[in-house]
Amino acid sequence: MAEHTSSSITIEAAPADVMGVIADFARYPEWTGEVKEAEVLATDEAGRAEKVRLLLDAGAIKDDHTLAYTWTGDDQVSWTLVKSQMLRSLDGSYSLAPLSGGDRTEVTYQLTVDVKIPMLGMIKRKAEKVIIDRALAGLKKRVESAPHA
Repeated sequence: MAEHTSSSITIEAAPADVMGVIADFARYPEWTGEVKEAEVLATDEAGRAEKVRLLLDAGAIKDDHTLAYTWTGDDQVSWTLVKSQMLRSLDGSYSLAPLSGGDRTEVTYQLTVDVKIPMLGMIKRKAEKVIIDRALAGLKKRVESAPHA
């Protein structure tokens, strides 16, 4: 089994607000620097994305890939790679835990990436850490700057 990289951040918003931003794929290009395009290809009976195509430009890595999403309740979403030009695998998840009576949320992002080009494990873990840290910082900024219902 491949090793994974994970990191957590606390966001000053309720879990539902955080998950609302995570689930809004169409707006990813507005707050994630790497995602240039996001297209929901399939949804489940609850209207949540099951398959999403993402056009990624992360400097050294430019890719057009499709991910399959699995939603577990209202506090976890995981994904796995369906197809990609540059990646062999991409498995990840966001897990949300309410803090302070639900006014704050601890978000844990877990990620395993395997690229088709040879890469040392240490370099791969560092790349995963950069991806995770950027994603969590972007998510925090987006959620905390958004007006809440």
